[in-house]
This record gives sequence, C-alpha cells and structure tokens, in this order.
Amino acid sequence: MGASRSSLRARPSPLFSRASGSRPAGRSWSETASPWSAPATRRSSSRRQTGSSSPAPLLADRRLYLVTPVRPGFGEFLTAAIRGGVDVVQVRDRSLADGRLLDALGEARLVTSAHGVPLGVNDRPDLAVLAGADFVHVGQDDIPVEAARAFGLPVGLSTHAPAEIDAARADYIAVGPVYATPTKEGRSAVGLELVRYAAANATLPWFAIGGIGAVNVAEVVAAGATRVAVVRAIVEADDPERAARELRAALPG
Repeated sequence: MGASRSSLRARPSPLFSRASGSRPAGRSWSETASPWSAPATRRSSSRRQTGSSSPAPLLADRRLYLVTPVRPGFGEFLTAAIRGGVDVVQVRDRSLADGRLLDALGEARLVTSAHGVPLGVNDRPDLAVLAGADFVHVGQDDIPVEAARAFGLPVGLSTHAPAEIDAARADYIAVGPVYATPTKEGRSAVGLELVRYAAANATLPWFAIGGIGAVNVAEVVAAGATRVAVVRAIVEADDPERAARELRAALPG
C-alpha cells in the first residue's frame, strides 16, 4: 500500500472526498479486472489530492442514504432512486456469492459514477476495493474499523447505544435501528431517544436508520436527525423515484 497502517490511523479518511467513478468499472469482473485492481497507492493519492482531512464538511450536503440488496433491474432501480434524491448508495447483500456480488457492484458503480453519488459496500472492504467503491460500512460485530481502514477506504460504523456513539472512530456513523425492522432481525429498536442523543452529542456525521419511511421520517427529523438511511422505504416501493423524492422533501437542507 502507498500509506502505512500508522499513517492511515493518524487522520480520518476523507469520506466521499473525490467524485465517484474516478476509475472505470465494467459489467463483469472478468471484463474489468485490470481497472478495478488499481493499487491502494493510487486510491489514497486520489483522496489526498481532492479532499479535506475531515469527513464532516464533505458530508454536509448528503441527506438520503439508500442501503439496498441486489435485485432484478438493479441499474434501473438505482437510477430511479437517485433521480428521486438518493445521494449515497450502499450495497448490502450477504446472499450472493462473491463473483455475483462483484458484478452487481460493477453495475452499481456505473450508475453512481454517472450521477456523482458515492458508493459503499457492506462489511467487505476487499470487494469494495476491487469494485472501485468509495467507502465500506461495518457493524459492531464485523471487521474492526481500523482493520477496514487499512484497505485505504473511509469507513462507516453502525451504532446502537450512547456508548457506541461516543466511542466511534469511524468516518461517519449510522444510528439505530430507530424502529423495529426485519432487515435487522434480533436487534431491538432504539427509539427516538438515541436520535436525540446523537443530535446532541455525536461528533461524527451520522445518519438515522431503521424502519424509517414516509410515515415517520418527520418525527425522526423533529428528534434532531438531518440525514437518514433507508432500505425498505425505497427498495419495496412500487415507484422508487417517487418514494425517494417524498423522503428527500422531508429532510432539511
């Protein structure tokens, strides 16, 4: 790698610091192995040249974060969601074999690059690097933040309690699940109280997440959230573009 682990730990990675898609992505792994395998030195250099040392200003205008599994018509779905106002995309699909997931990430990279939207990968910094993604997101029980950051990528972290918010050393955090959701089976809802805590105490950019949709986004905003991450509200919508637009209209900024 072009930077040592100690230097990566010395400063936060500049999350979303470059325009998405500075490296070409293709339709399949076999067709694009060479451009997707660019060394970490090139990635780190690109981020240093184009970003601040702090992620906070760079996330100031990001509001609607879509977490999505791979689905039929994936590219068209992502395009519609982005047209509606989604400005961050994370691909989270643990059901797919690595090769299939990598192909889907290539399709997502094409769409997000075309619209200047950052692309993230859940829990797999290795595939994030290969796909040319902008960041990786991990949970409390996944690969540690510092280990993920050693891949040369900014890292987001899920948090579920005040102590986890206080201890987070990621580039941004997700706070939730605010409401019960089947996408987080076995995880109890934290309620609006944790949103209020994050609004008053979080020092990192943060997104409220978990069961948020058009029917309750206003109360999440009233509790202090300025950014939200959603799954089913857009993924399961008959009209993803319209669903995204309704959510975005409810958010400040």
